[in-house]
Amino acid sequence: MGLTYPVASDHQLARLLQIGMVLEEVVEARAHKHYETLDEAELGDDIVALLEDAAEESAEHRKRVEELVEELDADAVAYEEIETLVAARYESDTDFDGVLYDQLCNEETAYKFYDDLITAIEESDVEFSIDRDRLLSVLRAIREEETEGVEEVTELMETRA
Repeated sequence: MGLTYPVASDHQLARLLQIGMVLEEVVEARAHKHYETLDEAELGDDIVALLEDAAEESAEHRKRVEELVEELDADAVAYEEIETLVAARYESDTDFDGVLYDQLCNEETAYKFYDDLITAIEESDVEFSIDRDRLLSVLRAIREEETEGVEEVTELMETRA
């Protein structure tokens, strides 16, 4: 996803943050789906740990982004409505590489989303109803954690190659 324009309002910021919430829900759901559909012994301890960590991290990211949305002076879509956007079942590959490539894609997508969102906020001259420094601090921390996730998956892929 590319954000090509500066964020222009609290309303737009709220929607973009809600996209981040959906993205985190998708990552969490996919990690759980891989764990449920593949045999734990077949996956190995390292991939099981990776999937568990990814699900926990995504849940935490979603919570932090949701808190930002709640601070905005904008109407937000109810979380239950957002959840329905990701309620579809996810097909997952049944081999190690499929799981790792899927997880790498999830981590890279999340990183790119947060990176683009940070840039769009930085380029905006709008005064939001939330403290800009706090907003950017939270989003930068999440982006850094996504960077670490990409590195972890990549290292695991290299050790299994």
